[in-house]
Amino acid sequence: MKFNYKARTKEGELQVGNVDAANREAAVAILLTHELFVLSIEPVVEDVWYNRILNFFKRVKTQDLMIFTRQFATLLASQVPLSDSLASLYKQTTKPVLKEAVYEIANDIDAGFSLSQALERHRAIFSDFYVNMVKSAEVTGRLSEVLSFLADYLEKQAALLSKVKNALTYPAFVIGLFFVVIIVMVTMVFPQITPIFAQANIEMPFFTRVLLGFGTFVSDWWFFFLIALVALVIVLVDYFQTNEGKAVLDTVSLKVFIIGPLFQKLYISRFAESARVLIKGGLTIPQAVEISSHTIGNSVYEELLHDAAGQIRKGKLLSQALAEMSEFPPLVSQLLSVGESTGRMEDLLSKINDFYSRQVDDTVENLVTLLQPILMVIIGVVVAILFASILLPIYNLSQAF
Repeated sequence: MKFNYKARTKEGELQVGNVDAANREAAVAILLTHELFVLSIEPVVEDVWYNRILNFFKRVKTQDLMIFTRQFATLLASQVPLSDSLASLYKQTTKPVLKEAVYEIANDIDAGFSLSQALERHRAIFSDFYVNMVKSAEVTGRLSEVLSFLADYLEKQAALLSKVKNALTYPAFVIGLFFVVIIVMVTMVFPQITPIFAQANIEMPFFTRVLLGFGTFVSDWWFFFLIALVALVIVLVDYFQTNEGKAVLDTVSLKVFIIGPLFQKLYISRFAESARVLIKGGLTIPQAVEISSHTIGNSVYEELLHDAAGQIRKGKLLSQALAEMSEFPPLVSQLLSVGESTGRMEDLLSKINDFYSRQVDDTVENLVTLLQPILMVIIGVVVAILFASILLPIYNLSQAF
């Protein structure tokens, strides 16, 4: 079991966190061995499935989170204390969900939580990547710098989402209208003309029979079909928010054509930027790699970097450890090798981040540009099949007379 605790050190400093133990007594014993005086300890309540579903719908828009992060970074860079910064952000925030979260974060910090721990309690708003980047910044003391990086990252994400939405607006409208036409045809039109073909002894094409079968099924069982569809969506949303579901999604996403290489470049870029900030803050390379593994946002790369950190502690260079992993292109290990030999590790990590960030941007730009024409071609093919399914039986009927 996992327990959240609040305790004080011998020096009287307040400390909060969590500990794994078989029961409450064992958890208290573990804390006492670390010379902590326990003030309170409570078991972590596992999140139930319907809370995970609700969290999915309570997410804050990327644009709003970007503005919040940018303002937060500006306040901290101006030497405004953390509690005062949050108080100011609470007054400025207009979105109800985010405003409530800021209020609770400020209260948690006043109670002794670190910023990353306070953010971690709002997973529906702040992603694992966001929380772990803040956690790494707390280690190095470069919170404003990391928040500026996160604001830039969210700004790029918001711009990307805007481009994708603009590219998909027209195709989405056409697809929606197309499905409405299909449903009307298979549930109302086809059932009316089917007896005519049956009386004329006309054999209908395969696609026509499929559409008729689908129309009959929807007409007779639409209620159960709708319930099954909603249940399937709920089960999938819930599953992919569990640790196992996330791991499956992380693995599959790296193997999908085009999308896999795109995600690979994104994760390498994240690793390089996170490791650069940590090394600049004075951490050793194995510490930086270990902490960076938690900022990637992908369980596959997290495990790889964890193994790399272990190899570095045993005497290997980072470039050598990553060179043995196919998930990291040769360019990464070559640049890191140059950084290790010249003592310019931060500069080379920055170059890796810049290179792969540009690669991600270029790939996304190309995908967005190609998306609309590809969708229109697919729609055209499906429309052709639909009309062929209607016109061929009518043509055969005319030939019979």
